[in-house]
Amino acid sequence: MYPLTRLSALLTVSLALTLGSAAALAHGDTTPDTMKSAHGGQARMAGTYYFELVVEKNTQEAKDKPVQVYVTDHAGTKLSTAGATGTVTLLSRKSKATATLLPDGDNRLKGVANYASTPDLKAVLSITMPGKQPEQARFTPMSASKDGHTDHTH
Repeated sequence: MYPLTRLSALLTVSLALTLGSAAALAHGDTTPDTMKSAHGGQARMAGTYYFELVVEKNTQEAKDKPVQVYVTDHAGTKLSTAGATGTVTLLSRKSKATATLLPDGDNRLKGVANYASTPDLKAVLSITMPGKQPEQARFTPMSASKDGHTDHTH
């Protein structure tokens, strides 16, 4: 009987590890794209934070425009950005622009950059919360998914 009990224990541990790793993988970088963001931007997970990047999407012309980042935890609770700093670098085939992000409200950082709202726009975000190590996230803000109900009628 001893070998059967040992085998049963090994199978139980194996199953627990498999299910645990599947749950961890479910929280990947693309998971936030399947959820509707609170401010119409694109969300990414970085460490213990969710960052929602909001850029202007209505002009193909490069000009000074706002860039906003909202910070929450994994449960969606707003986190204060008082004392936080950050930068966002906006890249497209034709240009590169960097904005310094400063606290602007409860859980928001804001800056201004000279960018065009082109389909190939990419962003690299780095935020340092007070007393913490910097966290980075990458975005493709013009390809942020929709809530699943915007493009069709019933």
